[in-house]
Amino acid sequence: MCKDQDARARPGSYASPPCMATEVDPAYFDPLAVDPEQARDVARWRRSERERLRSERLALSADYRAELAVRVAGHLDEFLAARVGAIPGRVVSGYWPIKGEFDLRPWLVALHEKGAVIALPVVEERAAPLVFRHWHPGMTMERGHWNIPVPPESAERLVPAIALSPLVGWDGAGYRLGYGGGYFDRTLAAIAPRPLVIGVGLQAARLATIYPQPHDIPMSAIVTEDGLQFADGSGR
Repeated sequence: MCKDQDARARPGSYASPPCMATEVDPAYFDPLAVDPEQARDVARWRRSERERLRSERLALSADYRAELAVRVAGHLDEFLAARVGAIPGRVVSGYWPIKGEFDLRPWLVALHEKGAVIALPVVEERAAPLVFRHWHPGMTMERGHWNIPVPPESAERLVPAIALSPLVGWDGAGYRLGYGGGYFDRTLAAIAPRPLVIGVGLQAARLATIYPQPHDIPMSAIVTEDGLQFADGSGR
């Protein structure tokens, strides 16, 4: 049994790190950990917050989002220099921006030029962990899940040491509100060793709590245009 299950059952309390089957599938329900009515209430609230936060993000001009992305990139450089050190040879997973997310592709290109190995996440199977395929600037892409451009099937599969995770919303305990598909949580549960996961999102997308559920896995760090907002104590 996971520790602190009683604490996780209380709305507004923070979950302990997930364990065992609860990490694998966000649809999984543990009757000893979460009241089903409370879980449904949280799911409805999250859907509403996703819609609100995405609408607010899309209302920002493209130029302003680009300006914020430059600021985020600078803060990411500062964080990685302090937390990781040398970047050459490290596998860094980014993302292809959609729905008003920060466009950090120029930052990924800069990392590539510094010697990092860049990967992008790919949905190869629905309701399964993501895989990570090698990407480099100028690569011919193909259409993946949700029509997001992804590296071709022939690209090498990699295991990231550092992974970016775009945030729809976030809280001060390091938990992420994503799009609701559960792909990122499944992926983190399946990767060993777990990468240094950096959530990136708007400062204005901070929530008092996302009401963490047993499947939710906190980020290693959260970075916004205002800088580092959360970092765990692992020292990795």
